[in-house]
This record gives sequence, C-alpha cells and structure tokens, in this order.
Amino acid sequence: MRTFDIKQLNESLRSDIRAKIDNLNKPKGSLGRLESLAEQICMIEQTLSPELRHPCHLLFGGDHGVEREGVSVSPRDVTWQQMLNFTNGGGGVNMFCRQHGFDLKIIDMGVDYDLKDNPLIINRKINRGTKNFLYESAMTADEYCRAIDTGAALVEMCADEGCNVICFGEMGIANTSPSSIWMSLFGGIPLDECIGVGAGLDSAGLIHKRDVLRRSVERFQKTNSCPCPADVIREFGGFEMVGAIGGMLRAAELGMIVMVDGFIMSACALAAIQLNKNVRQYMVFGHCGDESGHRRMLDLMNAEPLLHLGLRLGEGTGALCAYPLLESAVRMVNEMNNFDNAKITKYF
Repeated sequence: MRTFDIKQLNESLRSDIRAKIDNLNKPKGSLGRLESLAEQICMIEQTLSPELRHPCHLLFGGDHGVEREGVSVSPRDVTWQQMLNFTNGGGGVNMFCRQHGFDLKIIDMGVDYDLKDNPLIINRKINRGTKNFLYESAMTADEYCRAIDTGAALVEMCADEGCNVICFGEMGIANTSPSSIWMSLFGGIPLDECIGVGAGLDSAGLIHKRDVLRRSVERFQKTNSCPCPADVIREFGGFEMVGAIGGMLRAAELGMIVMVDGFIMSACALAAIQLNKNVRQYMVFGHCGDESGHRRMLDLMNAEPLLHLGLRLGEGTGALCAYPLLESAVRMVNEMNNFDNAKITKYF
C-alpha cells in the first residue's frame, strides 16, 4: 500500500514568524485567532511572506452499500441527482466556490449511476458504490489503493495548475455511518456516542442506525482482533472518503494547506492522521458543525475550528466559508505596518 513522505514542519523559522506578527502595529495578540492562523500558514509555506494561490476544491461523490439498511433518511438516488446539480451550478458548494474564487472539480469516485457522459464530472469511478459493510468489507484492498491513488493524483493535478491551498468535500448518502465508526474505533469512544441523525433521522431511525452500525463493528471485530488503520478505513469507508484521505495526504506531502470541512471530512482527516500523523500540521479546520459528535471528533485531533455556524450540509461548504479568514490572516502578515516603520511606540 502507498505511503506518503510528509515532512514535519521545520521549527527553525517559528520564532521569526512570531516576532513579525508580534511587531505589527497592534497590541500583541489583539487579532486573536488570525494570528495563530497566520503563523500556521507561514510555517506550512516556510516563509515570512505567505500567499494563497489558485485555491481548488475537490468534491468527491460515492455511494455506500450500507444505505440499503435504511441508515439514512435520504435514498441513494440523491447522490447522483446532486452530482448533476453541481454541474449546473446549483449547489451550495457552487455558490461558495464562485464567491471565494475556488476552482471546483467534481469527481465520480463511486456513484451508483452512469455519469461518464457528463463532461463536467471527472470520471474516476472505482465501482458503483461500496459493498454493504453490515455483511462484508466495504471495499477490497485493491479498491482501497485505487481510491487513495486517485485522490493523490487529483491533488497533483491541482498543484500543477499552481494551487497551494486545497479544500475537500463529499457527496454520498449514508456517509455519516462510516464516519461514526471511524470516530469510535480511532478515538476509543463508545459507538453510540458517535452516531447522530445525519440528514434528519427520527428517534426510531436513530435507534435502527445504531443497531446496524453496532452489528457491523461486531462482525468486523470477530475476525480482526488487531486491525491496522488501513484495514479499518477500507472495511467501512466510501470511495469518496478514501479519495479525500489520499488527497489530504498527498497535499501535505506537497506542502499545501489542507482545508477540512465538517463531520465527514473531519472523519477523513482523523483517518489520514492514523496513516501519517504529520499530516495534521498542514490542516486548517473550517468549522464545527451540528452533527452529533463533531466537536468531540475535533477534540481528538486537538483542532480548533474557525467557525461555528450550525452548518451540516457537507460538500465542503463550511471550509469554503472559512476561506476569507485565511485571506485575512495572510493580508495581516503581508500588509500591516510594524511599529518601527510606522514610528509608533510599542504599547504592549
């Protein structure tokens, strides 16, 4: 299986970055979260003068076999219908990409529908959805590797276009189910505490979802007493999710800023960290959503999100909403005057 050579950030520049931020003509720490965000961006880029270039958003689509168990209030047809809606510019993700100047790329990783004739969808279909993990592994080892490699290759394509800040989103009915399982198994949290209502299950639906996921984990653990992270990922994940994991890892390997969205993409970030812990340093977490357990999942990664707007749409929309804060942080570092040049007495 593919491995990624992700470098730990070089700490030798950090003191100079902090000195530059602290000597901007403002009280020390007065721009709060923007200051720590600016420091992170400078560290990722290893420069005192950072820039954001050709931001790209990769939106991966895929269906899940476990959807057949009624764990989502929405049917799988919504996946392909929304994928087509995105090509017409009608989704929330389209609006925010237009607003913030992101190059949106829509990728079919495993939608259970024939989308290959649509020129606005990048066809990387591995299969027409994963298998039902209540009864068997969601994907084979070969399919897992293909999904990782596909996500990595798409990030390389963006990098070749000049991108150095990349955002990930997803479309896949029932993908809160594997996310909850990953959260439980990787975070050591009781499964029931990781499972939410998704797109709107009622109380009976939530009880049923918990039962299906519990039996799925029990089936897996009967024959896997000490699984490696990759085993857990391929056992329950969707093709769109594993594609995003490969993309996150390759982006960090290339020294890019990785923007992380809500519950699903945070689960992918958590999984990516299990494969290579150094990827965490390159991640900026856009928001804390309203899906049950998201705040707790962020705590597992020691992640402080930039926004909390009650969002739970997915598609990468929360991370896109946070992008202007990255722009503000970069402008702060590059455009604010310092005390010496402004001839202002330091007042901190």
